[in-house]
Amino acid sequence: MTHQEQDFSDIRESVAKLCAQFPGEYWRKLDREMAYPKEFVQALIDAGYLSVLIPEEYGGSGLKLSAAAAILEEIQRAGCNGGATHAQMYTMGTLLRHGSDEQKSKWLPRIASGELRLQAFGVTEPTSGTDTSSLKTFAKREGDHYVVNGQKIWTSRAEYSDLMILLARTTPKEQAAKRTDGLSVFIVDMQEAKKAGGLTIRPIRTMMNHATTEVFFDNMKVPAENLIGEEGRGFRYILSGMNAERILIASECVGDAKWFIKKASDYAKERSVFGRPIGQNQGIQFPIAKSYANMRAAELMVREATRLYEAGKDCGAEANMAKMLAADVSFEAANACIQTHGGFGFAEEYDIERKFRETRLYSVAPISTNLILSHLSEHVLGMPRSY
Repeated sequence: MTHQEQDFSDIRESVAKLCAQFPGEYWRKLDREMAYPKEFVQALIDAGYLSVLIPEEYGGSGLKLSAAAAILEEIQRAGCNGGATHAQMYTMGTLLRHGSDEQKSKWLPRIASGELRLQAFGVTEPTSGTDTSSLKTFAKREGDHYVVNGQKIWTSRAEYSDLMILLARTTPKEQAAKRTDGLSVFIVDMQEAKKAGGLTIRPIRTMMNHATTEVFFDNMKVPAENLIGEEGRGFRYILSGMNAERILIASECVGDAKWFIKKASDYAKERSVFGRPIGQNQGIQFPIAKSYANMRAAELMVREATRLYEAGKDCGAEANMAKMLAADVSFEAANACIQTHGGFGFAEEYDIERKFRETRLYSVAPISTNLILSHLSEHVLGMPRSY
């Protein structure tokens, strides 16, 4: 069965049933309190959805990225929010692809069982943004461990994660042969680091409930055995994880778009003004129909990026385009949905304003639309590097 033919209908149906247990009222309450959806996360763990990418030998399902994409899309399509869980899926690739057998045996079974959560991805810094080669957080080797100093920002779910995939510099930038050399990846036991006083976390309140934080490393010790792969080659290791991240976020955006489109089209059929349903007006119909067409196009790009990823082929351009197109259409559909509902679109009880805020994030994070266009301009179209 090809990827295009395999839509994981059984998984989607099961996820939809699980999500039905967490209606809009549950998410609205969390949103008001800026609280973490621990019950929802635990339900996904118990159902095995957060371990789908972990091989069966380590207690997971051993499925491909397309299964993870289907799960996250369905969560969003059901009106829930997968933001509290998606990092475990896209950070998993770094450990699966580049971790040693010892590291996999130590960590993966405990992640699969739900004993440990791998939700934190420490890459972005205040002074570097998405210029990963300019990271300043430094890990210095001292005997059988590394000492880490620096900080990360927009590290979502750090307060609720046991483990972090951390990218840090191990060779000074001026001594590296290439811009992307001298960076290394570590798996950090965050609970141990916090107990030892080497790691502190500062929450950042934002316009959506995303549990994002700033993380500070103060002489944090990381055992040398927690280095993933070879020292200095970390940038290469996280690239595949970043492609998976783009694809999975794009899948969530497609799910969001489907939710907005259904919400808008249902309301357009039900709401009657001047003796007829408002959906009879082309001014209402066309924005929704256009959002649907664009959603289907983005969905096809997501599938193509996923196909290339699973085949082990270069999918950087496709993953980035999928993320950009899907984020664009989810926000387009969100706008159409609010416009269709008029004033009711801003009312909390309809969930539209919450979902509107949540999906707006993905035009900026984890990579902005402008940076994707810059990547395509330089690496696909061969235009000069922009500054």
